[in-house]
Amino acid sequence: MTRELIIDVHAHYLPRLALERFDAHAQQFPSVQLYRGDAGVRMAFARGEATRPISPKLSDLEDRKQWMDKNGIDHQLVGGWLDSFGYELPAAEGAVWSRYLNRCLLDGLANEPRFTALATVPLQDGKLAAEVLTEGWSQGFGGVMIGTLPKGLGGVLDAPELDPFWETADALGAAIFLHPMFLCGEPRLADYDLVNAFGRVADTSIAVSRLLYSGHLLRFKKLKLVLAHGGAALPMVMGRLRRNHAISQGKYADPQKGFEALYFDSVVFDQAALRFLVECAGNNRVMLGSDMPFPIGDPSPRDVIDEGTYFGDTQRRAMLSGTAQRVFRLRSDNPANA
Repeated sequence: MTRELIIDVHAHYLPRLALERFDAHAQQFPSVQLYRGDAGVRMAFARGEATRPISPKLSDLEDRKQWMDKNGIDHQLVGGWLDSFGYELPAAEGAVWSRYLNRCLLDGLANEPRFTALATVPLQDGKLAAEVLTEGWSQGFGGVMIGTLPKGLGGVLDAPELDPFWETADALGAAIFLHPMFLCGEPRLADYDLVNAFGRVADTSIAVSRLLYSGHLLRFKKLKLVLAHGGAALPMVMGRLRRNHAISQGKYADPQKGFEALYFDSVVFDQAALRFLVECAGNNRVMLGSDMPFPIGDPSPRDVIDEGTYFGDTQRRAMLSGTAQRVFRLRSDNPANA
């Protein structure tokens, strides 16, 4: 590390190339549809419902860099748009689609040293996900971003068939950024925009609770799993998870030990909540995040860290820079090395 680099570890990017090249490659993934209309561009997978319109901000790097300058951010880890991951696709086609998205990510950011890309993998198949992750790691990706629902609704991350993916990430030392999906199958979230306000919190909390009880964080001891949105509800409910473990008569892994291996972003919008997260997780387990460019992201992500009177300089520097450089593999031409 040649100098302190302020790093945002939670952002999303969909390169324009993914849309511009689509027609030329469409025969390779026939179960992916792209709809262009007055309301915007949408995708659909395996004859499912169309996604939300693709936000133009997902592809606008000039606007993004201006926003980063305004907020004192030097570098971003950028994963894809979760709606586009296509976990509903047949496995082989999903692998082709993931490789296509990854190629577009790398090409779209080839001359943009302020951004390190996180790969996409076909999480509907553990062996194929492992293969695509291995390829992505050799191509220079800084890690991988995955969703909470492999195979779409009903999928679980602790499924045994996904073990090859977890084993490969562990062996490579590739950080995994875990992000909730937009829809998680709960009809009560249909009103008040609760899908964003609370649905994603519930989605992450359920998915990771399963990983804690399954023992994934204990089996794969080098695993670097980063949770979006400050770990959702997990910091607050760890007491309950521990109690459930205590009365389980040894049927589940110790959730506290698994929790101690997790990393978190800072997207909690509240200084008291961030302080509680740091107290639960430790000084070197929390990193600056924004969820940029979505409206529910933090428009001034450094404030919750910089303005908190609880944190000392060492803690702030770890959250803003040091921990991210330890967890993720930044591209070699990042600004710190310029």
